[in-house]
Amino acid sequence: MPEHIQVDVAIIGSGSAGLAAWRTASQAGKKVVIIESGPIGTTCARVGCMPSKLLIAAADSAHAVRQAPLFGIQSGKMKIDGKKVMKRLQDERDRFVKLVIDSIDSIPATNKISGRARFIDAHTLMVDEHTKVSANSVVIATGSRASYPFDWQALGDRLVINDDVFNWDKLPQSVALFGPGVIGLELGQALQRLGVKVWMFGRGGQLGPFSDEKVRHYANQLFANEFYLDLDAKVQDMHRVDEQVAITFTHLEEGNKNIAVDYVIAATGRRPNVDQLGLEVLDLALDDKGVPITDPHTMQTSIKHIFLAGDASNQLPLLHEANDQGRIAGHNAAHFPKVSPGLRHSALAIVFTAPQIALVGSTYAQLQAKTTAERHFNFAVGEVSFENQGRSRLMAKNQGLLRVYGEHGTGRFLGAEMLAPDAEHIAHLLAWAHQSKMTVAHMLTLPFYHPVIEEGLRTALRDLNANLALGAPIEDHCMECGVGD
Repeated sequence: MPEHIQVDVAIIGSGSAGLAAWRTASQAGKKVVIIESGPIGTTCARVGCMPSKLLIAAADSAHAVRQAPLFGIQSGKMKIDGKKVMKRLQDERDRFVKLVIDSIDSIPATNKISGRARFIDAHTLMVDEHTKVSANSVVIATGSRASYPFDWQALGDRLVINDDVFNWDKLPQSVALFGPGVIGLELGQALQRLGVKVWMFGRGGQLGPFSDEKVRHYANQLFANEFYLDLDAKVQDMHRVDEQVAITFTHLEEGNKNIAVDYVIAATGRRPNVDQLGLEVLDLALDDKGVPITDPHTMQTSIKHIFLAGDASNQLPLLHEANDQGRIAGHNAAHFPKVSPGLRHSALAIVFTAPQIALVGSTYAQLQAKTTAERHFNFAVGEVSFENQGRSRLMAKNQGLLRVYGEHGTGRFLGAEMLAPDAEHIAHLLAWAHQSKMTVAHMLTLPFYHPVIEEGLRTALRDLNANLALGAPIEDHCMECGVGD
């Protein structure tokens, strides 16, 4: 007979969202249990944010050495030791994972259950076959997993998902990377700069998170100068040959081409881990991918006492979003049936390529979608190229394009898409402005130092202000140094 326990809140998953839900619900004084089937440690620490940024840091170091002669610095012959690169990555990654495990270990043993949970009914979970949990409310925070075509499994250990890259003992000679999205671009550029020959293949023309065609086109040209990049690849054949993978595809310039690579990396997306929860026993509204439909403000599903947070919600698979969603779900689960909207921050997404990619607030596609046959949504665009931006040119990082959006009539800042040097800093400034509902004119009254990359942002805002119905052109020429911002 399984043990039977009664709790106020049951949380399935101990990743970023699950831990945030645990903290919030526990602080409300409720009896909470957190259920985890393993492995312990958040996606961010184990296979996401932290190990990928460690790989990128090594790649940035190698790129800086190659750039040194541009500044009159002769660096000699550079050697990349792939084993040492991966050793440092794994040592630091394991340190971050340990910090997460320590946090989970601090949860009292009576509030943790190990095993896979499935619904028996809307208020009851069975964990493996050893524990039955009855709960007043439930938070699903089961995360996501990599997804790729089933027939690729025939490649055996020559196929790796992006998670597996961080377990390599050394760097390979060559890879074919499928999926030029956020993860694919970060991995692909980093590996190329670390001496790995990268072939990157996409489908349907999408690149990274861009919806603004002008920025996407610029980014496509830039990345294609570093490694082979086909956003709508025609692959005729892909099969295992000894310890490599042979691929036949239509090259953008050379026609049919045959290559052999050490690994195929699948960065073709992730799917929410909700398919083994027994949702079929519930009368739960699902989307076309089988994911419970969730209110983004309360994290509440169609069954009012069941909440969904983090990557499992299939909304924005980002750590800060998982924390926000987990906190909201945990609060509402603890106080159910009293449910209230939680604070959701302005949308902010950053990709750590070089130049960096960032999206803030509403995307270009979202703003266009507001324009219908019945209603025209009036928004203006401002932009700046970083090719002649003062500070960027000083550092030989003068590549990139920033596009900012504002609303006619009100002058309110609406959003931005960019490929820019140190975009992470520009994006934060814009996210704060967006969440504060600032107008473009107000943003232009704020201080900008000289010479800094953020002066490029000022140029884009001035362009936007001039294009808005409320705006007026403002001089953007630096009289002291004779260049644009």
